[in-house]
Amino acid sequence: MEISSPSLEALEESPSSSRLPGFYELPIGERRHLVARVARLGPEEEAQLGLFGSLTPELADVFIENAVGTYPLPLGVATNFRINGRDLLVPMAVEESSVLAAASHGAKLARSGGGFETSSTAPIMTGQIQFFPRDMDQAIAAIKEHKQHWLDLANQSQSRLVARGGGAKDLSWRVITEMKSLVIYLDIDTRDAMGANIVNTMAEQLSSLVASEIECRMGLRILTNLTDKRLARAQCLVKKAAFDSKEFSGSQVVRGIVDAYLFAKYDPYRAATHNKGVMNGIDPVVIATGNDWRAVEAGAHAYCTRQGGYAPMTRWEETAEGDLAGFIELPMAVGTVGGVTKLHPLAQAALKILGFPSACALAEIICAVGLAQNLSALRALASEGIQKGHMSLHQKNLEMMKSETTH
Repeated sequence: MEISSPSLEALEESPSSSRLPGFYELPIGERRHLVARVARLGPEEEAQLGLFGSLTPELADVFIENAVGTYPLPLGVATNFRINGRDLLVPMAVEESSVLAAASHGAKLARSGGGFETSSTAPIMTGQIQFFPRDMDQAIAAIKEHKQHWLDLANQSQSRLVARGGGAKDLSWRVITEMKSLVIYLDIDTRDAMGANIVNTMAEQLSSLVASEIECRMGLRILTNLTDKRLARAQCLVKKAAFDSKEFSGSQVVRGIVDAYLFAKYDPYRAATHNKGVMNGIDPVVIATGNDWRAVEAGAHAYCTRQGGYAPMTRWEETAEGDLAGFIELPMAVGTVGGVTKLHPLAQAALKILGFPSACALAEIICAVGLAQNLSALRALASEGIQKGHMSLHQKNLEMMKSETTH
């Protein structure tokens, strides 16, 4: 393939350079070929980059800058989930062999007590508008005076969202004394959208109103990923008999799980690994449905510090009857309309498997999966140990690697 571009000229001058001007303007096939030349990929390796599957080159070019191919993840379905009295298959996209097995096993254990019960708050996202007023007292007085007017004006540009019950709902503020700065918090109900673009747009618009009423220097205008007004919750009850085995009684396992939770509660080093296990279940569902797993991760971990330390995402208790009760509450900014969720064919298939839930219902499902994942991991830790089950599932990978090295 002959390529005539600034990128090719730069490549001829320095064959291993990453400085490729005009690279983003090339057709995707030419980009791929150029990368193959820089990285010295063989024909088969270059061909692997060109396998798009259900994601077309056109969509890949929309989703990412400088697209050259796709990086497929295995898509599986976790079984055994019963959420609010309804059985569900849960699509999960992840490369780790033990994740779906653990989620499915956790869901099976939870069925002994009726499955998962979930709830959520309204889908409120928050935008932050930071500014540096000349006179702090006058600025606060102006916010109090204009609050409702500003909310009304903010909603004028979002008539469709408002018609669906969404839009700007509240406005509060906070002084950052150390910076001599004021921050306005704009709370917006984004309905079934994740809402990042909506929030950023409305924050920009409101900042203009603020600047017209308050003499100030404007700072940042952007959403926060600590969406602590957009919460999802899940809980479950596991009968102690569900843990019975030849090696351990159910009561022993219940006490072991509670002790493992308490270890995470009192030790941040353990809490980090405990919470990583929760996110092992959450992230694959977020990815499969085309949502922003980085935003969900950021919000979840930040929420764990709200009491001043780093705490576990789940809570486990032994009931008076000796059974196990589990709870989770996390910020969950996910959507079922707009962006990748609407455009990616596999995201649409995943949502169909889930019965096309609302954004709030999807958030609840995701939290239930996180709780199931944690339950399964803690059960293993409290009984035979995490490695036994993990390594048996990992054995296929080891055998395949061994096969590759002998050919």
